[in-house]
Amino acid sequence: MLVFIGTVPVKNLPLTFGFCKFEKGKLTVEGCELPIINGTGAALAAAYVTCETLNLPSPYAVIAGDTGLGDGSLQIYKFLESSFTPPSSNIVIAMHYLKPNIFHFRESLKALKKHDPILVADAGSMYVAKAAGTAKNFDLFTPDPGEMAFLADPEAVHPAYVRRYIFELVEEVPRLIRQAYEFSNASRVLLVKGVVDYIAKNGEIIETVKEPCIPALEVIGGTGDTLTGTVSALISCGYEVVEAAIKAAKINRLMGMLHGPSPATKVWEMIPLIKDAIKMLEIKGGR
Repeated sequence: MLVFIGTVPVKNLPLTFGFCKFEKGKLTVEGCELPIINGTGAALAAAYVTCETLNLPSPYAVIAGDTGLGDGSLQIYKFLESSFTPPSSNIVIAMHYLKPNIFHFRESLKALKKHDPILVADAGSMYVAKAAGTAKNFDLFTPDPGEMAFLADPEAVHPAYVRRYIFELVEEVPRLIRQAYEFSNASRVLLVKGVVDYIAKNGEIIETVKEPCIPALEVIGGTGDTLTGTVSALISCGYEVVEAAIKAAKINRLMGMLHGPSPATKVWEMIPLIKDAIKMLEIKGGR
């Protein structure tokens, strides 16, 4: 089963946990409607569609509102440290937007590891995992090239402090992957999302995914989040992490191809097409 953890940009949304639903364009957890513009909401909606298509239980979400002050993130951290009980055994835990707090992240991770999960991180959770020296505890990170440069930089504490421009980094991704592993700042598997998607394991590039090439996806907010949600759901289906990463990269691209997006397209408009992409690739559930 998939457990998804992260904050959403909703003011005064208290700590909420339960199974999510994504129906008729609305994403809810315990009756609370969440935004799907990007971030945790987009990732959770993509995970729901993937799970539903593969006849898996709906993702279980642990969320709170946080508009940047860290209040919602702190609620989640304290809940994970002291009160979280997974809804089942054999869980995949995907950690997404949380405001970095090294102390509370380490304590939360210590508590989560007692449940022997497969661990995935993206966004703020990935940043703090690296900053806290805990990257090697994770089975999968899903960075873009800019975040990959952050992982490869042993001194940077946040992607904003990487002294490179994104357009300079795209062709350097293979080197950045090797460097991140050299400094123990990478998870066991990396899925680097971009014009070319790189799947690496323990420093070795296993696969690249380039087709179909949908340039508009690169400028639509939330398409990296849908990739994270999809791969997390595939792992919960029983696919090995590398295989799940390769399949998810193809699904995300097919989602874009089927929609035919423009830069003005909203990510929530494309998410339902994940179902058709999974069927086109003949991916089966119940692994």
